[in-house]
Amino acid sequence: MSKPAVLVARAVFPEAVARLAEHFEVEANPADDLWSKAELIRRLQGKVGVFTTGSERIDAEVLDACPQLRICANMAVGFNNFDVDAMTARGVLGTNAPDVLTETTADFGFALLMATARRITESEHFLRAGQWTKWSFDMFAGAEVHGSTLGILGMGRIGQGIARRGAHGFGMKVVYHNRSRLSPELEAECKATYVAKDELLRTADHLVLVLPYTPANHHSIGAAELAQMKPTATLVNIARGGIVDDAALAQALKDRRIAAAGLDVFEGEPKVHPDLLAVPNVVLTPHIASSTTATRRAMADLAVDNLIAFLTTGQPRTPVNPQVLGRVRGQ
Repeated sequence: MSKPAVLVARAVFPEAVARLAEHFEVEANPADDLWSKAELIRRLQGKVGVFTTGSERIDAEVLDACPQLRICANMAVGFNNFDVDAMTARGVLGTNAPDVLTETTADFGFALLMATARRITESEHFLRAGQWTKWSFDMFAGAEVHGSTLGILGMGRIGQGIARRGAHGFGMKVVYHNRSRLSPELEAECKATYVAKDELLRTADHLVLVLPYTPANHHSIGAAELAQMKPTATLVNIARGGIVDDAALAQALKDRRIAAAGLDVFEGEPKVHPDLLAVPNVVLTPHIASSTTATRRAMADLAVDNLIAFLTTGQPRTPVNPQVLGRVRGQ
């Protein structure tokens, strides 16, 4: 009997492709080409599953053109590349890769906070340009991190990891806002206090964004929110592009309405708003918060596990729309 066919939409670890090949006919993309929607649809013909990385948009048009597709397995914790409602309506499962990247991403979020507060990128550019000719008492004087107030918008696992690092490692006062309040036990573990969003914006010395992207969260931080922040505050976004109005942020940085920003995600990435490239008081990284070899392998392995488990036993590890389990597409 012929094996069912799956598509691996981006280049991944060869071991991940080899594991899939034990169960399926696999079409891979070792050249790591970025396919248009039309090309993605063409390659999905006859495929029952697809391994995605967040850059492949799975929407109603794709689903309707690919009637055999049953599962889309994301190598990411976020899944805003999935139209989950359209997938659910058609009986197509989506899966993601949570948990395995929590601590690595929290490490990076705190590293980005430190680099932003202490003006590391700005000072490195100064040094590399040969402008350092003498020491001065206020040269690249940044913001204190230890003992300051850490604000976290979005208090899931990664947000909690950042809170623990700040509270336990740097003696920071931690305040947070979230759609739902944490349990008293988790608040105590994170030494975190729940506050309204307006208070979070007003009081945080360093504000870190760790909330998922949804249409309701689009531009959660815009000109009005930036205006509420301290002029000495920093903003770090390791969540998703679109959470922040990048144009408004660039203007706020230019006008020094806030001191600095650290950004790992952007609207319309990999494109970056040109105004962000023109201001010195921002640290920019290309969506690498989870990028350690061990963590990326774990993310790929979980996506593979989901494909194998669902297509062989019907029981994936991390479904995002479990209501489709047990249904046959088209029924």
